[in-house]
Amino acid sequence: MLYYILISVLLVTLELVYFRVADKFNIIDKPNERSSHTGIILRGGGIIFYFGALVFSLFCCEYLWFTLGLTLISFISMVDDIRSVSQRIRLIFHFSAMALMFYQWGLFAFPWWAVIAVLIVCTGIINAYNFMDGINGITGGYSLVLLGVFCYVNEYIISFVDSRMIGTMIIAVLIFCFFNFRKRAKCFAGDVGSVSIAFIILFLLGKLILATGDFSWLILLAVYGADTILTIVHRIMLHENIGLPHRKHLYQLMANELGVSHIGVAALYMVVQLAVAVFYLLYPGYMIFAVVCMVLLVFYIWFMKKYYYLHG
Repeated sequence: MLYYILISVLLVTLELVYFRVADKFNIIDKPNERSSHTGIILRGGGIIFYFGALVFSLFCCEYLWFTLGLTLISFISMVDDIRSVSQRIRLIFHFSAMALMFYQWGLFAFPWWAVIAVLIVCTGIINAYNFMDGINGITGGYSLVLLGVFCYVNEYIISFVDSRMIGTMIIAVLIFCFFNFRKRAKCFAGDVGSVSIAFIILFLLGKLILATGDFSWLILLAVYGADTILTIVHRIMLHENIGLPHRKHLYQLMANELGVSHIGVAALYMVVQLAVAVFYLLYPGYMIFAVVCMVLLVFYIWFMKKYYYLHG
């Protein structure tokens, strides 16, 4: 309990100090054609996710290689929040960070083609998490659900990671949600936030998959995955350049065209992902994974057929 009290005080202090730094150096988020907000807000508040993982590592001396990888990917993401970084440099940092995480996992003991496959999947997940960070509360809320599920699994099903890491990250996400999960957010996560929490979620998910030998745990990312993958497919069908900014994600259509509040949309994503996770925990296996993916596919197609014309 003393550990968590100290962690909470320290992380709140670090977040407030960052706000002063961001305000002084004008680290802000200006709306663009992809944005679902209109005001100018402090960017990079999600750096608290990195602070949380770093503080855990310093206190508990766990997962050194993962922490080094997280430092690399958080650093380049923070730089990208301040000024644009070329895609080549960003990829070098990302791949280096993931190599360190793979080493922490012990993944290099597997065949080379398996490492490449995991690298592609991990790159996709990090980018998906970044793409989905577009409205107040969605990154913090969704991450809180996943961390809660990890906590339950680690405690009652299989121990796959130091429980203090999950607890520390839950505190960090709760603090961020206090400033972001509201109608008028005090800050946005920024690339440093969305990328770092994606990296942390990936590390925990990878540890769980390696401990169980079961890839169907990917269902914990089903809602984000469905929105991201199906939106990319939709844009390809529309002959659009998928590298350009857009506002065609399902959550963006709900927030922008249907006028649902950011908090309402974020809460909906949380509830749906939590329901999927609970359903999977009750009936685990690849069959449930396939059923959930099919249901999300049908819902996405129905939603787009019914409401996409509003975007057009």
